[in-house]
Amino acid sequence: MSDATIRPALISTVLPDSIAAELGFEVGDALVSINGVQPRDLIDYQFLCAEEYLTLEVLDSRGQAHQLEIEKDMDEDLGLGFETALFDGLIQCNNRCPFCFIDQQPPGKRQSLYLKDDDYRLSFLYGSYLTLTNLSSREWQRIEQLRLSPLYVSIHATEPAVRSRLLKNPRAGQIREQLQWFQERRLQIHAQVVVCPGINDGEHLTQTLLDLAQFHQGEIPAVISVAVVPVGLTRFRPAEDELSPVSPVKAREVIAQVQGLQKQFQAQFGGQFAWLADEWFLIARQELPPAAHYEDYPQIGNGVGSIRQFLQQFTDLAEEILPAQVDPPRHYTWVVGNAVEQAFQPLVTRLNTVEGLTVSLVALNSDYWGQEITVTGLLTGQDLMQKLSGRDLGDGLLLPALMLKHDDTCFLDDVTVEEVAKALQVPIFPVADIEALLWHCAEEA
Repeated sequence: MSDATIRPALISTVLPDSIAAELGFEVGDALVSINGVQPRDLIDYQFLCAEEYLTLEVLDSRGQAHQLEIEKDMDEDLGLGFETALFDGLIQCNNRCPFCFIDQQPPGKRQSLYLKDDDYRLSFLYGSYLTLTNLSSREWQRIEQLRLSPLYVSIHATEPAVRSRLLKNPRAGQIREQLQWFQERRLQIHAQVVVCPGINDGEHLTQTLLDLAQFHQGEIPAVISVAVVPVGLTRFRPAEDELSPVSPVKAREVIAQVQGLQKQFQAQFGGQFAWLADEWFLIARQELPPAAHYEDYPQIGNGVGSIRQFLQQFTDLAEEILPAQVDPPRHYTWVVGNAVEQAFQPLVTRLNTVEGLTVSLVALNSDYWGQEITVTGLLTGQDLMQKLSGRDLGDGLLLPALMLKHDDTCFLDDVTVEEVAKALQVPIFPVADIEALLWHCAEEA
């Protein structure tokens, strides 16, 4: 990619009392170069800014160019945040996976919902998953030179024919050679397998996990962990696809299959290595494993152990935050996806031990997506308006903020919180985490 395609990095935040604040940086300024080099992305920025002496070329918000010279400690942060982590554009996906959530959305929504990233930089920086099928030789070289490890890789199957079928890309069959590449360079990945019934389950799933386990050896294993995730389908997926949803029977089958392999991996490696996403247990209506099962939560970002961790954090924080009683009395409706209904019942029971506090748990599926079982983050504004209309919702809705676009008040269907509140004629209180939920219940009205 030529420097001509690299845009100046637009500054969105300036930390108080930072070097950047002292130099007079403002939101809306743009960073053009560092020591004569235009950074492609946040990785370049962090690498270049590690030096003691920096010469920065900057465009202020009025378009005026400035050159700044800085002397600082090695690795000292400047205190700048940027509108995007990628200054030269997103590496988009060229696969046609039938289970891709991006392709399972209706048309006509905000453009950002349709961006299909397969960018190794977002994988390194934020833990998003990529397939490795879209990398040029230059990008492979950069991964090696900058030691960008670990990356997060969607494997799905190690058998070339099965993986190519799933990704609809002949290059997908090179995955074993690519894993060997990581192993030879002592670089690491976390892997993901999205199980599609009838395609990469059964003996194919066993083969995939055993193949990946071959790369989980030595002082620096190439494959650190594997998350096994059920395919998620919506009613907007292409009519001609070959996918079927995960049934409770299939969920129980996969749980038994992977747990059998986990015993083998535990004996071989001293750890689980392969992990089942929480959704398997929710679909199967089975008890989640205990907290000790998840070791150091290596796949927490993939929904492996996140509910168990949530339950534990709730228990710990409730003892610190919840009072014996609240005055004046209040009644809230806590909206969640019906996937967690059973797991969250003890939390509601604990909340309702507070005198004067009544919390009603409403667990919903999403008709918008056409799902019988829905995780909380996929509930939409339309689901809430349709399913909560006419109910006694008390003094307000407690709304997990993960239903909303990041730093916004917009659901996945482009309906806003304000529109839902108006339709239901009730205040809505987005809560970012457990602590915010508990404080909202406990605070004085």
